[in-house]
Amino acid sequence: MLTSKQRAALRGAANGLDPVFQIGKGEIDEAMTAAIAACLDARELIKVKVLDNSEYDPREAAGLLCEGTGAECVQVIGRKFVLFKRKKKESAFDALLKK
Repeated sequence: MLTSKQRAALRGAANGLDPVFQIGKGEIDEAMTAAIAACLDARELIKVKVLDNSEYDPREAAGLLCEGTGAECVQVIGRKFVLFKRKKKESAFDALLKK
C-alpha cells in the first residue's frame, strides 16, 4: 500500500509519461492483463488510456487491471490512469519512495 507522499511522488514521475496501452471497445481479457503485467515488470510505472468507445470507465478498468496484475493504481485523471508495481529487486523508484 502506498502512502499519500509516495503516491504524490509517483504522480510526479508519471507526469511526463505517454500512455503505453489503450483500452478500446474490446474486453480487458487475460491477454491484455498479461501484456500489461509484463510491461509493469519491465517499467514499474505505466500510464494507460481508456478510449471514448470503451465499455469501461477509467476507474473500473484500473480496478480490473490492478486485480489482474497485482499493481497499485497511483492516479486516475480524465480518461487515463497510472499503475505502479515495484520490482522485487533494485527498483528504480526506491529513492523516490523513501521520502
